[in-house]
Amino acid sequence: MASYYAHSANARGEWHLLDRHLHRVAELAVAFAEPFGGAALAEVAGLIHDLGKAHPDFQRYLQSPESRKGPDHSSAGALLAGKLFQPLAGMVGGHHGGLPDTEQLRHRLTRVESTPRVLEALEIAERELPAMAEACSLSPPEPPDWLPRRPTSGEDRETFKRRWELLLRFVFSALVDADFLDTEAHFDGDRSDARVRTWSIEDLWRQFEERRAEKLAGAPPTKLNRLRNEIYSDCLAAAELPPGLFRLTVPTGGGKTLSGMAFALRHALAHDLRRVVVAIPYTSIIEQTVEEYRSLFGNAVLEHHSAVDWKADEEADPVTWKQLWPRLASQNWDAPVVVTTTVQLFESLFSNRPAACRKLHNLADSVLILDEAQTLPAELLAPILDSLRELAEHYRMSVVFCTATQPAVATAPYSEIFARAREIVTDPDRYFEALSRVTYELAAVRERWGWERVAEEMRHPEQCLAIVNTKRDALALLEAIADPNALHLSTNLCGAHRKQVLTEIRRRLQDGEPCRLVSTQVVEAGVDLDFPLVLRAVGPLDRIVQAAGRCNREGGLGPGGGRVVVFEPEDPSALPPGAYKTGTDTARLLFAEGADLTDPATYETYFRRLSQAVELDRKGIQQARAQWNYAQVASNFRLIDDDSLPIVVRYRNSEDVQDLLRGVRASEGTARALFRRLQPYVVNGRRRIMTRYVSEGLAVEVVPGLYEWWGRYDQHRGLMEEPGLAPEELVI
Repeated sequence: MASYYAHSANARGEWHLLDRHLHRVAELAVAFAEPFGGAALAEVAGLIHDLGKAHPDFQRYLQSPESRKGPDHSSAGALLAGKLFQPLAGMVGGHHGGLPDTEQLRHRLTRVESTPRVLEALEIAERELPAMAEACSLSPPEPPDWLPRRPTSGEDRETFKRRWELLLRFVFSALVDADFLDTEAHFDGDRSDARVRTWSIEDLWRQFEERRAEKLAGAPPTKLNRLRNEIYSDCLAAAELPPGLFRLTVPTGGGKTLSGMAFALRHALAHDLRRVVVAIPYTSIIEQTVEEYRSLFGNAVLEHHSAVDWKADEEADPVTWKQLWPRLASQNWDAPVVVTTTVQLFESLFSNRPAACRKLHNLADSVLILDEAQTLPAELLAPILDSLRELAEHYRMSVVFCTATQPAVATAPYSEIFARAREIVTDPDRYFEALSRVTYELAAVRERWGWERVAEEMRHPEQCLAIVNTKRDALALLEAIADPNALHLSTNLCGAHRKQVLTEIRRRLQDGEPCRLVSTQVVEAGVDLDFPLVLRAVGPLDRIVQAAGRCNREGGLGPGGGRVVVFEPEDPSALPPGAYKTGTDTARLLFAEGADLTDPATYETYFRRLSQAVELDRKGIQQARAQWNYAQVASNFRLIDDDSLPIVVRYRNSEDVQDLLRGVRASEGTARALFRRLQPYVVNGRRRIMTRYVSEGLAVEVVPGLYEWWGRYDQHRGLMEEPGLAPEELVI
């Protein structure tokens, strides 16, 4: 029997036998898909995914490759999958290029069923590869017990098809990860060995208990600490409940971050779950959360989001396991504790690309903590919540909807999913009463305030925060204050600049110095600031409550001692469209009706009205899912409608930025590590105005998709739409 290979020789001169690769991928994929019942599907997919490599053209290509991309080798397996079990065809055919839409797949299968090369590859595989015979003997593979081949009585066909759509995503994830891992083991055994993790959930729980005990040893027996201990005890008790949907509703100051992790670890131990995934809405919050977890667990914590792009670092030679492991673990989330963003989580869940989908199977057998759950965008709630419900019911995932706002926020009538979720904390209402920190003043009901009036309100106290809805409004208020010592936060500032401003804010607050801050919503969720007075322009009700979390945060002013003043700007900029504007209008109506922001019923009314006014599947994702149009779903699902482009600014005229830009130009945009190092100096600009910036000489394109700011960058206001340095000063 002739030898057929999957991959060329490795550094040791060993060739990768095709049949061995098919069997190993099937074996790994079965293990990955076992927790959600997809093992039989994964086994067949693994055994046939690379059958096309048996063709002589591909074997010749391996001997002397003329390009990085060899002849088509996935169509043969896709064609066979279509005959063995149709739902597998898309994942086999897309294991490199991505899950296709149904019509794309149909056209492809119609085309290749008469393609000589594809048919010849199948003939050779049938004759020479035992893996193909095994796959045919397993056909049709049995789906999980919980998902029949036909809709059950009372189940509509679209719901049934969506359940299959999610299952196929997870089987695809198992296949892709198995293929990557076996290929890596062939070419680079050291990297493969570095993936072996040395921690268990048991180890992490032991560390957690020990370090928490150390922290509590010197803690005074205050009322706040007593309440935190009660919440912690509730979390441990609830951890014994069966896996499923949970709510953790704890007010600011109640120790939500640690208590939530305590629940997750104990719950994972009680039910033999493998990891904890924490999804946070904003990268600005992640840094402090990761620091807190790493103080407990050390390097067992994987941080993965857009600002930590481990893939970019592949260009640098790793010298220690400590450097290498997180890069590898970020590919498939094979880590005991993963901290990521909701954008990374959900855009991966609804992606069709192999690299993004690769991690999905590791969401099974896990605890998912969705921090600040009320920030999930209303127009995408239907697909998000439908998928989370299915994951909780059939994929051994426990989902914790975590919020620090009023309990009613977490029980908003967006979906029956919240009604099914069990509250972890006993009677959370009493904690909101006991930890009440602010008094609300609804100036918006009485009158409109000009920016001069807002500025006057800010001048009286030594420390004050004002939050407005747009960057333009923030600049207008800064102009009105006319205080050179006032501080400013918005996305007009690059990340390094915002970090420096936050450091200065915390220093002034701690030292009791005057601190007046004008900010957009970037400061609202999870940023640990504590002002005695917060002024908030009218916005969505949940955002107003988030703003209140920056007021009397540590309770030093006593119950209700912080002031939160909600005002209506006299001449505001246009609000962000969609759910943000709808939420603002809904809040205005409630204020006019005399709403009490300390009454949970106010939030129930707000969310009920908002859910009626906002389309919960505005982009038709649920229908596309039911039609198995994976590429369409991936294109339509964007947690952030981001049509922006990155602009590199000269924050403090850093020479490092110039060196990095030279490197990017020299590499013609291929040096990903340089892009990552530029990230702290990036401000995002809307695509629609980039042409104007370039035409007016305010920006220049460095490489496709990356711009350099030639206009003014103010050390207080950030990016300014006015001329900056002279062109001769910008020559590189």
